[in-house]
Amino acid sequence: MSSANAVPMFRKLSDPQAAVDDEIRHIRDLVFVRNLLQERGASSAELRECDEVLDEVRRRLAESAKRASAPLAA
Repeated sequence: MSSANAVPMFRKLSDPQAAVDDEIRHIRDLVFVRNLLQERGASSAELRECDEVLDEVRRRLAESAKRASAPLAA
């Protein structure tokens, strides 16, 4: 295990960076599922629905990243 992987395990639950890490993991999982659905012949409607969820999670990631970087801007 690299030290980069170990760092998130020691973060406090209230740490804004933890929210960023969670959103990134969520996006990775959604992309994996979307690709799996596409490979297995999912309909265009199902893929669009997955894309909509991805867009929403990306928006949340952007907001989480802004909150996490706010202390650095001060």
